Amino acid sequence: RIDFYGTMTPLSQVANISAPDAKTIFIQPWDKSSLQPIEKAILLANIGFNPMNDGMVIRIPVPPLTEERRREFVKKAKVEVENSKVVIRGIRREANETAKKLEKQGTPEDEIKKLESDIQIITDEHIQKCDKIFAAKEKDIMTV
Repeated sequence: RIDFYGTMTPLSQVANISAPDAKTIFIQPWDKSSLQPIEKAILLANIGFNPMNDGMVIRIPVPPLTEERRREFVKKAKVEVENSKVVIRGIRREANETAKKLEKQGTPEDEIKKLESDIQIITDEHIQKCDKIFAAKEKDIMTV
């Protein structure tokens, strides 16, 4: 996201992004006044890119991935997976609270226990999916 006239805006909404080859990214803003904010946002993202602004286009040479850089990407992916798990657990908590409300409204206890069991099974399935996705992504990132 870039600061575009005081509003945080996705880069894709203010510029054309292309990759003429595997080691270069071109960003051509529709409004030339957004060149500086785009360049600043890229630098602030701290992703190891060094943008070059020629007044019309921002050219970004993509450096080769080192072992250290790959490990950093794996760490970032792990953080995102953990954030996803927190969201899943939050949804489980809300569902269990709803089950408790149903119990107070007179729903039989055995139905509540079954509902809570189903909620836990679904939660476990989704957490396992997150772990599988992370394992595949980690393997993909670390493969040279």
